[in-house]
Amino acid sequence: MFFKDIHKRIKIIILITAFLFIVIIGKVFYIQVIDYKKLNKYATGLWSRNLPLAANRGIIYDTNGVELANNITTTSLILIPNQIEDKKKVAKDLSEILGVEYDEMYKHVSKNTSIERVHPEGRNLSYEIADKINSLGYKGVYLVKEAKRYYPYDTFLSHTIGFVGIDNQGLSGLELIYNDYLTGSDGAIKYFSDAKGNNLEMSQIYEQPQSGINMTLTINFELQEVLERELSTAVSEYNPDQALGLIMNPNTGEILAIASRPDFSPSEYQNYTTEEINRNLPIWMTYEPGSTFKIAPTLCSHNNECKTVLLSGDEIG
Repeated sequence: MFFKDIHKRIKIIILITAFLFIVIIGKVFYIQVIDYKKLNKYATGLWSRNLPLAANRGIIYDTNGVELANNITTTSLILIPNQIEDKKKVAKDLSEILGVEYDEMYKHVSKNTSIERVHPEGRNLSYEIADKINSLGYKGVYLVKEAKRYYPYDTFLSHTIGFVGIDNQGLSGLELIYNDYLTGSDGAIKYFSDAKGNNLEMSQIYEQPQSGINMTLTINFELQEVLERELSTAVSEYNPDQALGLIMNPNTGEILAIASRPDFSPSEYQNYTTEEINRNLPIWMTYEPGSTFKIAPTLCSHNNECKTVLLSGDEIG
């Protein structure tokens, strides 16, 4: 009887052990064969790092294809702290080149993060500064492509076009209203490294940035140029508190030119007051409509094509 009980217990233990073994094997099989994509995703997430590549914003054109807002390529500084060997020396050299306090730069190079962006001193660097940084040849110090908004005619149509911030996000005007369309999709250079920042022997992956959607306005560059010039002349001669003008196609309602004074430079918007950059006077302010119709002088383009524009007093004041 005693031996029968022992054999029974042994059989139970063997069955339990076999069952657990089958469960473990099944779990391993499920992870490695069926659910391997999820596991691989987690592993890749631990190894992969991204060096961002900024996308170009969409170009803004006038009705005839003249570029009113474009992009220029600049570079920005990105650090991978785990790859930087002599942090004090790197911090010292970078602080001197960028004109940043040593203690502030040392915080960047020693920060416990996979990728550190030096902001704002390391953004939109000039060619000379980028070349000095590149000549250092330090590990963990990278220069990546970045797009900067460029307004070729400066204050031209400034209130209507608006401006963007340092991260290329629309902050006013058409840049803000159509930001979702003008903003592209950033790309990246994907590389792989271990927890200490050492590069793994795995191929880099290049994800190309996608530019934003281009936009064509009803604005006619030549008419806008005339309007801007006439407003500047009036301000110079009479020194008014403000001035505004608007040219419309009376048959379609298309705005062919629109401007106001005071205006501002979109590239230097930080130097202006909120009132100066946010008040597009032909749209924002209230003014008397004047007579029913007013005839503007004949406007001639550079190729000697002339056009007389009939304006509604409600639009031009």
